[in-house]
Amino acid sequence: MIFFALALIALAAFLVLTQRDKHPNLQQMGRYFRVASFILLALGFFTSCFVQIEAGYIGVKSLFGKIQEDVLYPGLHVINPLLTITQMDTKTQNYTMSGVHDEGTKSGDDAIRALTKDGLEVVIDVTVLYRIIANSAPKIINETGVDYQDKVIRPTARTKIRDYTVYYDAVELYSSKRDAFQLQIFKSIEVDFASRGLVLEQLMVRNISLPTPVKTAIEDKIRAEQDAQKMQFVLQKERQEAERKRVEAQGIADYQKIINTGLTDKQLEYEMIKAYKELATSQNAKVIVMNGKNAPLLINGN
Repeated sequence: MIFFALALIALAAFLVLTQRDKHPNLQQMGRYFRVASFILLALGFFTSCFVQIEAGYIGVKSLFGKIQEDVLYPGLHVINPLLTITQMDTKTQNYTMSGVHDEGTKSGDDAIRALTKDGLEVVIDVTVLYRIIANSAPKIINETGVDYQDKVIRPTARTKIRDYTVYYDAVELYSSKRDAFQLQIFKSIEVDFASRGLVLEQLMVRNISLPTPVKTAIEDKIRAEQDAQKMQFVLQKERQEAERKRVEAQGIADYQKIINTGLTDKQLEYEMIKAYKELATSQNAKVIVMNGKNAPLLINGN
């Protein structure tokens, strides 16, 4: 385009110099401007026939405002020099709506405020991951334009989140049904995006803020439930320990019962003799033998 502009300037200078003054030097300079204009026109035409599409982008062609259905994929292309090429990003993009300043796509507090089933206001931070369907890019430009984030992504996400928040209590969103809430929104937005030529890759509910009194009450409840679960664990452990001791005592009692019923006088006498023998043969042992039926004799002494 710059070559065409320069060519027009050079051609205008040529016309001015050749029409208003017949001086030979000016006539010669006018011829130079004419040659330059033709060279610039040729360069402009030549360069306009080539266009390079970068990786991760596609090119949408338009001729005098009319969008062409076919698109240009990454690479170098030879095109009609009269075409206008609009490059569009087909990589994964994100749109964040957050209550933290300068964290979201828009500066300031851009979180979504919605009412729950029990009439409480919650503040929701969300990130939407999406991408353009390449062959739907002409449709997007025709129906929406290149500012599809503000016209489709943002309003669709905010509306769907508000629509589905009213089906849940604040406590459910904060704890047990957060995943179900996120999945329900994802499925609804996914359908709307597909009809617009967009793919919803992921929807992340990053944070749900509740009014301070409600949040405190929920945290106290959760803490109480955790304490109750901890106590159940302690009681179960104590029951197991009591059962272990009972089994151990039963085993000891059974052992003593077997010993008491299985030992005879002869066996006890035999065990006593073995014990005396081991005692007598031990180092520095002294055995005193007493007269009597069961008393041992003096075996060794130092």
